[in-house]
Amino acid sequence: MEKHRVVITGIGVISALGRNCSEFWQSLREGCSGIRPIKAVDRTQLRFSNVAEVCNFNPLDYFEEKQVGFLDRFAQFGLIAAREAVDNAGIEWTQDLRERTSIVTGSCVGGQTSEDQGFVELYCNQRKNLHPLTVPRVMANAAASHISIEFGIYGPAFTLSTACSSANHAIGQAFWMVRHGMSEMAIAGGSEAPFSLGHLKAWDAIRAVSSDTCRPFSKDRRGMILGEGGAMIVLEPLEAALARGTHIYAEIVGFGMSSDAHHITQPLAEGAQRAIKAALQDAELQPTHIGYINAHGTGTLANDPMEISAIRSVFGTHAEQLALSSTKSMHGHALGAAGAIEAVATILALEHGILPPTANFTEPDPQCDLDVIPNKARESQVEYALSNSFAFGGLNAVLAFRRWE
Repeated sequence: MEKHRVVITGIGVISALGRNCSEFWQSLREGCSGIRPIKAVDRTQLRFSNVAEVCNFNPLDYFEEKQVGFLDRFAQFGLIAAREAVDNAGIEWTQDLRERTSIVTGSCVGGQTSEDQGFVELYCNQRKNLHPLTVPRVMANAAASHISIEFGIYGPAFTLSTACSSANHAIGQAFWMVRHGMSEMAIAGGSEAPFSLGHLKAWDAIRAVSSDTCRPFSKDRRGMILGEGGAMIVLEPLEAALARGTHIYAEIVGFGMSSDAHHITQPLAEGAQRAIKAALQDAELQPTHIGYINAHGTGTLANDPMEISAIRSVFGTHAEQLALSSTKSMHGHALGAAGAIEAVATILALEHGILPPTANFTEPDPQCDLDVIPNKARESQVEYALSNSFAFGGLNAVLAFRRWE
């Protein structure tokens, strides 16, 4: 089967770091954190108070009131990101292209806000009937469906849910579909809005959330910080992008995945290694080709040394020459949207020749003894980069990107 080179011609993002790619990138390069006290719920009922929230978000700035009734917050984020990605890709839709375009999205919890509201109405307020649009708001594929409706896209559209690896799995599947000619174009990414009280109480119970902020790879790290938002990218064959003279942000060159087959919450370095190796093999790259890794880097005691161990195992002595950072230190851990937000961060880093930092870093941890770009962005012309996602359930997904000249 003929393989096409696949490039990214559109990117869109909304997160705690900004409402679009320009704002997002400015915050990343300046090392600005979007972590602050939560406003969505009463934080006095939680053990933690800080999250990475899209502040002062009003859906009526983006949607008509009637449309808002169909859209949970997570689907709103996905559609807003898709609009930006499609717009800056400069797509001229034809009937044939609409039928040959795929949509692949990722979400960990779907319409969590709407679901929580329904339970409050049912169990607390003793309502006999729920909102009639509860099901279409809750379903995890809502973002994919609304993207399809808005742009009149008739090709395959589906959603993957693999916890924190959801968006990487979605982008990887879309990449393979375009590479092998199954789709002429794809819109892929993820979105998440997990800030309902019920869901936050569940995170409270697992004791994985930091009491102050997220400081990945730092010796005094205390855990993750939850985030929200959405990011989408447009993928198409290189020859199609060149033919229409559109801007190319980067090339996607490889995708690898694995399962730990180990533990439902405790990560395993061997599983992460397999996914990294699979991505390198798929991209036909040697470890020495990689210059930057956007790490999964959650800031938990278990994840960070596991990831460093996996990187050292795969890259050997070259690990000492690698630069890696966790942008979750700024935009938080957006669960099923994390991989998409971090893919956009990696793509922009390659395009601008600036590697985003690991913010909030205080002191080195002997178990995390690689170059984690502490606190300040760094100018560096890197040709190849990886973006890691390692999820609960031991589900791992790694993307490989190449700078476009």
